[in-house]
Amino acid sequence: MTDQRQHAAEENDRAVNKPTLAVVGATGAVGTVMLDILSNRPDVWGEIRLIASARSAGKKLVVRGREVEVIALSPEAFDGVDVAMFDVPDEVSAEWAPIAASRGAVAVDNSGAFRMDPDVPLVVPECNAEQARERPKGIIANPNCTTLSMMAALGALHREFGLRELVVASYQAVSGAGVAGPERLYDEIAAVAGNRTIGTVAGDVRKAVPDLVDSPFPAPLAFNVVPAAGSLKEDGWFSEELKVRNESRKILGIPDLKVSATCVRVPVVTTHSLAVHATFERPVTVEQARAVLEAAPTVVVLDDPANNVFPTPADVVGTDPTYVGRLRQALDFPNTLDMFVCGDNLRKGAALNTAEIAELVATEFSA
Repeated sequence: MTDQRQHAAEENDRAVNKPTLAVVGATGAVGTVMLDILSNRPDVWGEIRLIASARSAGKKLVVRGREVEVIALSPEAFDGVDVAMFDVPDEVSAEWAPIAASRGAVAVDNSGAFRMDPDVPLVVPECNAEQARERPKGIIANPNCTTLSMMAALGALHREFGLRELVVASYQAVSGAGVAGPERLYDEIAAVAGNRTIGTVAGDVRKAVPDLVDSPFPAPLAFNVVPAAGSLKEDGWFSEELKVRNESRKILGIPDLKVSATCVRVPVVTTHSLAVHATFERPVTVEQARAVLEAAPTVVVLDDPANNVFPTPADVVGTDPTYVGRLRQALDFPNTLDMFVCGDNLRKGAALNTAEIAELVATEFSA
């Protein structure tokens, strides 16, 4: 047998003996990161099928070193698929994830369409991997990127000390608003670059940046921070803040967890940061917490402020772990720790966690 024929035979064996994965939304912002992640994760998949809208069908993308042609989203696209990952808007997932499940695939959804559905598990493998097997609708949900940015760290601490209360201030990157977010920030920076009077006169940033009508944000981001993320809900809360509360409770299995969040959009392209104030049921020292966090496999502790060692988005972007620093005992609050957490919102905050959930499901096919 020639080397070429042998290679083809080996590739066929791979497809036969390993589950088939579909990536829905393969050409989008998170989908593009997903393909990079799949190319560097354990080789657990046979066929990897790329699915997108009809206008993207026919494009060729590279995954795991092989060129794959994108096919149009349709019910038939899921035939023979074992796991389908959805990196698409809520309304697309709401329609198509149940269709994928009806065709025999386990749908792993990265949108907000099913997160709070009581019949859909909301999974972070470091916290509640066992729930991935309990999926009455054939769907598993991936949490919001802001919540995800702190879950690996809080999950580890909760197991040891029992989390009781959580106060969070987020500093969210513009890529959390989709492709339009970074484009808007770049446009604003270009408009105000070199103007050293910006910020010295009230309202001058608003005058300098382009018209806000086409912006995904309600105020300028260049040289500014905006305390509004998501859509405005009842009693003055924004949707991102409610997601932190509701999703933290569901992931950690603490339905009465007290949570208050203030979510802020900042002029950072990628990587969310959070100032976390966490109160526990049991006494906890900084040394004990540091030991727990350092033992967590997907957490990196960067905590030496005397030498300017702490996580920032510039350090974290493009990497997979959750980074924790500024770890300290809260003043005047017993059993309480303050910390600063950073996580790439397009990797662990979205694509990576989805891939990790899919890999959990893949083990069921090889068991």
